[in-house]
Amino acid sequence: MTTIARHGPIDVAAGTQVFGTAAEVCYRAGRQSADTDRQLSMRILILISLVALATAGPTANASEFPQAEKVVVEKGKRKLHLLRDGKPFRSFNIALGMAPQGDKEFEGDQKTPEGIYTLDARNPESDFFLSIRISYPSPRDRAQARARGLDPGGQIMVHGQPNEPTYSEAYYASEDWTNGCIALSNSDMIDMWLMTPDGIPIEIRP
Repeated sequence: MTTIARHGPIDVAAGTQVFGTAAEVCYRAGRQSADTDRQLSMRILILISLVALATAGPTANASEFPQAEKVVVEKGKRKLHLLRDGKPFRSFNIALGMAPQGDKEFEGDQKTPEGIYTLDARNPESDFFLSIRISYPSPRDRAQARARGLDPGGQIMVHGQPNEPTYSEAYYASEDWTNGCIALSNSDMIDMWLMTPDGIPIEIRP
C-alpha cells in the first residue's frame, strides 16, 4: 500500500476566489447545439475554449484561466481541488472507482489509487469527455504488486462523462461508477483541462 502523509482538511472557503470559467461559455454553447454527436461536440467546445484563451488579453488570461500549481483529491469527500499558492481556487465534485475505499493494489480491483503522482498525458479523443492521465503506477506501486504476483494495472485518468452513456445522468452524478478513475462533469472537465499545466502534481488522499 502506498504511504500517505497526514494532512489537515482543505479550507475551500479560505482559498476560493471568484473566477470566470471557460465552461460558463463553451459548455453552454455545446448544450445549445442540436448535434447529438458527442465527439464532434467535444471538439467544438475545446476549440471555443482555446480560441477564447488565445484571443483574450493578458489580464483576461490571468483572471479567467488561472493555472493550478497542484491538484488535491479528497476521496472521502468526493472532491477535487485546484490549488495555487497553497489554496484552492476551484473545487469539483467527483466520482471514484466502484470500490472507493482503500488504495489501489492491482488490476481490476476497481479502486482509485492514493498517493502523489503527476498528470502526465492528455487525450481529447478518449471514450470519455476529455481525459488526463495520472502517472499510476509508480515504481513503488509496481514493486508492491509484483511482490504479490499481481499486475498493478494502469491507465488511471481524470475524465468527464462517457461519450456513449449506458446509465442515466442522475446515476453518473450520484454514484461511484468508474473502474478506478476520477470522473467529473463535462463542464468541470473543461475547466480542469484548461487550468492544469502538463506535469502538475496530483495528490490523492483517502
